[in-house]
Amino acid sequence: MSSLPNFADYNIALATPVIVLAVWGTLLLIVDLFIAENRKHITAWLAIAGLAVTFIVNLALYNVQGEAFLGMFVNDHFSSFMNIIVLVTAFISILLSIDYLRRTGIERGEYYPLILLTSAGMMFMGHANDLITVFVALEMLSIPLYIMAAFRYPELKSEEAGLKYFILGAFSSAFFVYGAALIYGATGATNLNEIFAAVARIVAGEGTSAFLLLLGSGLVLVGLGFKVAVVPFHMWTPDVYQGAPTTVTAFMSAATKVAALVVPL
Repeated sequence: MSSLPNFADYNIALATPVIVLAVWGTLLLIVDLFIAENRKHITAWLAIAGLAVTFIVNLALYNVQGEAFLGMFVNDHFSSFMNIIVLVTAFISILLSIDYLRRTGIERGEYYPLILLTSAGMMFMGHANDLITVFVALEMLSIPLYIMAAFRYPELKSEEAGLKYFILGAFSSAFFVYGAALIYGATGATNLNEIFAAVARIVAGEGTSAFLLLLGSGLVLVGLGFKVAVVPFHMWTPDVYQGAPTTVTAFMSAATKVAALVVPL
């Protein structure tokens, strides 16, 4: 009879950068309630402080390699470097947003915590070593972006952008989940390392689930393709990018690509 894993087996310390940024963003949502409407720049600088703390923690763990959460989360040089790209992109986006939001009359404090939360999801995506954690990270980065795309409400184009992005995002998530289910049926695993080993066996002729595996992999790539706006899954980008605030468009067009493209790598 196998015993349940203890707390130390989860090796949570390796996930500290993602946890710090997610918790900071959540707490910042609460702190923002007590900041006056005409002083929302304070929220922006607190968000930048959160990025700085996360950056320092990430550097401290840069040379620490290993797995966490029973192999569902992996920390290596590649994922740590991807964290740096996401953090720098978020930092630039927040700096550009401070003046832009004020000039366009949409300076709302929720904007900055949402950037932190979606950035945490993008970082989580780079560390994911299991189809389940990939899906959780995908939703974690997507849900704040749905809100940010419609951040210029009550402007009709912005509301339309948010709704279109949400609907297509839901479709892409459905494709991903269905594909992941087929891959699990073909390989009997959700861990990426185990899936790759099963793929090698199928290629060597030791399995009979090649079609199921190909179909599942195709659906997963379709789901990620929508997020990255890869041709031919890019039809939604003109409407969404036009309707979303300019700084959100810049952030989406850069950071989401990094997060989604890192999964196949």
